[in-house]
Amino acid sequence: MGRKVTVATCALNQWALDFEGNLQRILKSIEIAKHKGARYRLGPELEICGYGCWDHYYESDTLLHSLQVLAALLESPVTQDIICDVGMPIMHRNVRYNCRVIFLNRKILLIRPKMALANEGNYRELRWFTPWSRSRQTEEYFLPRTIQDLTKQETVPFGDAVLSTRDTCIGSEVCEELWTPHSPHVDMGLDGVEIFTNASGSHHVLRKAHARVDLVTTATTKNGGIYLLANQKGCDGDRLYYDGCALIAMNGSIFAQGSQFSLDDVEVLTATLDLEDVRSYRAEISSRNLAASRVSPYPRVKVDFALSCHEDLLEPLSEPVEWKYHSPAEEISLGPACWLWDFLRRSQQVCEAVKHGSQEVLADVRTIVNQTSYTPQDPRELCGRILTTCYMASENSSRETCNRARDLAQQIGSHHIGLNIDPAVKAVLGIFSLVTGKSPAFAAYGGSSRESLALQNVQARVRMVIAYLFAQLSLWSRGAPGRLLVLGSTNVDESLLGYLTKYDCSSADINPIGGISKTDLRAFVQLCMERFQLPALQSILVAPATAELEPLAHRQVSQTDEEDMGVTYAELSVYGRLRKIAKMGPYSMFCRLLYVWKDVCTPRQVADKVKRFFSKYSTNRHKMTTLTPAYHAESYSPDDNRFDLRPFLYNTRWPWQFRCIETQVLQLERRQHQDLDGVD
Repeated sequence: MGRKVTVATCALNQWALDFEGNLQRILKSIEIAKHKGARYRLGPELEICGYGCWDHYYESDTLLHSLQVLAALLESPVTQDIICDVGMPIMHRNVRYNCRVIFLNRKILLIRPKMALANEGNYRELRWFTPWSRSRQTEEYFLPRTIQDLTKQETVPFGDAVLSTRDTCIGSEVCEELWTPHSPHVDMGLDGVEIFTNASGSHHVLRKAHARVDLVTTATTKNGGIYLLANQKGCDGDRLYYDGCALIAMNGSIFAQGSQFSLDDVEVLTATLDLEDVRSYRAEISSRNLAASRVSPYPRVKVDFALSCHEDLLEPLSEPVEWKYHSPAEEISLGPACWLWDFLRRSQQVCEAVKHGSQEVLADVRTIVNQTSYTPQDPRELCGRILTTCYMASENSSRETCNRARDLAQQIGSHHIGLNIDPAVKAVLGIFSLVTGKSPAFAAYGGSSRESLALQNVQARVRMVIAYLFAQLSLWSRGAPGRLLVLGSTNVDESLLGYLTKYDCSSADINPIGGISKTDLRAFVQLCMERFQLPALQSILVAPATAELEPLAHRQVSQTDEEDMGVTYAELSVYGRLRKIAKMGPYSMFCRLLYVWKDVCTPRQVADKVKRFFSKYSTNRHKMTTLTPAYHAESYSPDDNRFDLRPFLYNTRWPWQFRCIETQVLQLERRQHQDLDGVD
């Protein structure tokens, strides 16, 4: 009697509205799954249309083309003799749902709508979809005629149900449902479901993989069972990078781990597991069995198909594996590089993928360098073909910084340009002087703070103009086709405080590090220095961060970022997490930091720091409306586009909030004086 089942899950690099490419990747994953002996295949959330369609979900075209792809899948011989579980939007009774469509041999078995929608942070699913709220209930879904012609079915079950095959029971969760306080797998497991599936569209955030794995292992530790998780991978068309991490678990252990950062478009995981291991594991948990005797049953869709084979005694079983995590520094080195590759980026990972035989990556490289016979062997050589670095010096730039830029460019192999922007800056200032008859001066030369800031901003904005000029014409000047993307380098802490000039050299096409804190970036630089043998990074690590926009003092840098901001980068990370993640305003933040910093700051100092942060943050919030699209990596990102939705016109004096802080400070100071008087 068969009891061993081989199941497959996958991570696919699907693209929003790329219906042709998405179809081919789905078919390829099914083909691989069947070749590995699987009889059930799970794919990522909304894989047919791509997860990141956003407001394109409103369009009837998106629904139509998704149905057309579903028809192509039903019709394909590749999908025969394997249960296929695919994701797509479905309109049911004029309501749009995020659904799983599960089919076998040209018959749709079940359409399972998502019941808990992700609607926080970067997610806006409630904007486009409605959650299915009728637990353990189904309705009849009338299939479109084009699908009816293929399946010979008029209606199929639509709702919260499970599949009952000849040998086991399968239940679906969709992404967010795993993260809810009472996930569907709890009651499904109590009702006898042995295989749980989760189709995800889960994007990368530093350290998020730990939470994802813990949720799955905890679920199967408490309730027993087999758990499959599929996920999107790659850049779906915006700031997010979906980091794969497909997995298969059973009874609290991991049996298959997918890659977190990969350039392969299709990755399929399989595991062969014994259903009797689930049954014997559950039999020992008396508290679970008592709860199971009281659970309300799920509607079951009977499927005349078995995941196991009769003759499976000699079939080898999969062994447990220990999950291998990347450090945050490694995540920074890999995540943005993979994200950038979807835009065009040099990375050591690209050469490694080619060496390992990835024909898709090799084809992309040859298209980018415009040479059909080119094969990259060395990351430095490839870097020289597709990455141009440019150091734009001014009279305020130090020789040390120029040397660091040159040395690093030599070590990574980029095509490096060194130039001086002083003629352009003087030309712009000359126009101003010609019109007004006034010549602004730096504070070091007797000018006002307004004059000094304007002179710094001119340098920064001239650099942006020059960067785009060279991006458009640098390849042309070398006799090569195409143009370059401009990469930004502002980090999340500087954006949070607004320590950047609007429309300056922080303006770019994309920013690979815009969602990463200065603290994590320093760890990333240290990792790169050691792993890629880049000694030039050592001098960059020890050098004080500086914009070098003010005059040098005795040929030495007279300006540092932290002095300019009046805040340390370490403090900024604290403010950022409390503001966004802990959702604190000025008064709540003051109260929290009063305790956290009690050993290093007086109440007055804490109050001054919090007031200074919120004053600068609110004054500069308008800059976030034009922030360069950046790789999303931190939960406290101030990205105004989708993630951190707040006004950009504030009363920057915060009179009510700051008065509450001041009241508390005065009370604490009076109490301290009374305590001292008591001691005397």
